[in-house]
Amino acid sequence: MTAPNVEFLKQIISRYESVHFTVNTRLTAMIRELMPEALTVDQFATLRYLRSVGVAKSTDLADIFCVGKSSITAITTRLFDKNLIERHPDEKDRRVTLLRLTEEGKRLSDSIEDEIQKMISKFLNHFEEEEALQFINTFEKLAKVMTETMEIERS
Repeated sequence: MTAPNVEFLKQIISRYESVHFTVNTRLTAMIRELMPEALTVDQFATLRYLRSVGVAKSTDLADIFCVGKSSITAITTRLFDKNLIERHPDEKDRRVTLLRLTEEGKRLSDSIEDEIQKMISKFLNHFEEEEALQFINTFEKLAKVMTETMEIERS
């Protein structure tokens, strides 16, 4: 596989940045509209992640969301205060606290997730099935390459 020329890369990067900004900004605003008043998009992202993995440590969340531990502590404290997550000591290491959704956290996460699915499907319905698969496959490849590259650079 030959490397694309520099000018081509500049054009692709510029287009990507422009599209990413538009999609991300608008999606975030639309998702924010779906949130109950007392919940932020970052708090919902944490609920959503915990829903997908079941149990996580604060350090895991900080790594996943690429933020400092103090930011995650603030988010998880608010979620705990709202009775949306539980804190449990790790049986193997009592110094470690494990986080998981409460039943109310699961219910709220599922409810908002359903609304997000409905909202996004309105946009994806404009794509043929093959286009949608090509888009998500390419985006997943980008995510994989980025994750692998960052892991290599850390080691």
